Amino acid sequence: MRSFTHLATVRNNTTTSVGLARFAVGWVDVGSSVRAEIIVMSFAGGDDSAHEVTLGGTFPVGEETWRFADLDMVSADEWEVTVRRVDENEVLDPPTGRLWRPARLRAYGQLEEAQLQALEAALGARLPASYRDWLGRTNGAQPETEHHIPGVPFTLLPERPLFGVHPERPPIDLAQGQRVHRDPWLSPDWLVIANPSGGLLVVSASRRGDESVYFVHELDLVGPAGPAASAGRERSLAEVAGSMWELIGRLTPTDEVDHPAARLVPPTAVSNFSHDEGEQK
Repeated sequence: MRSFTHLATVRNNTTTSVGLARFAVGWVDVGSSVRAEIIVMSFAGGDDSAHEVTLGGTFPVGEETWRFADLDMVSADEWEVTVRRVDENEVLDPPTGRLWRPARLRAYGQLEEAQLQALEAALGARLPASYRDWLGRTNGAQPETEHHIPGVPFTLLPERPLFGVHPERPPIDLAQGQRVHRDPWLSPDWLVIANPSGGLLVVSASRRGDESVYFVHELDLVGPAGPAASAGRERSLAEVAGSMWELIGRLTPTDEVDHPAARLVPPTAVSNFSHDEGEQK
């Protein structure tokens, strides 16, 4: 049996059929080399197989040989792997996909459960679960350089970090941030988690199950105060991530806005690569 196509793309969290088998990708890594775990699920029976493959490397699919040909990344959690069947007359085109560079953030520390409960009491609101988990692990975070999400008009700066519990440093304190940045513009239904250049990043303090992070453009932070004006601004909130962890996965340094292109690793580099070197799943 032969696959019905010589080329296939596999997006994150999906599978792709080529007739002979179905492909999935467990993880991608853009560390010292570009790698992926390619999972082959045979339609002819037998066990599924997983192959850790470096970009340009090959893996078996039944009696055929396929190649990890390209990787194109939108964010740390959104990507597309291209695989190509190796035929006798195969043309090995160079990869053209773009690689994602993860955020460079320095956590301030950790928060104990008692500290998180005290914070929620002071705020008068329950933190969304993903944000609460992230805050407990980091107590906020400072970017090493300017960061953004491509296409969203804000810039997170070293001097404008993600807030934490820092009563001794009011400009980066979460509770103080509500008085300074939220209360003039938004209702208590929202929590401001950062004051980047260009607007505000907020999470819901009232909608149960809403884990999303939203952006308020600085052009909406004008005009009168009061419930009516706040309601109008809140209707203009733009969702930028489905959770706090997704936000971290989408942030990227602005000095790497032109994401480096995927490239083939020379065979010597592949053979010298250690499995233990920083795997990012």
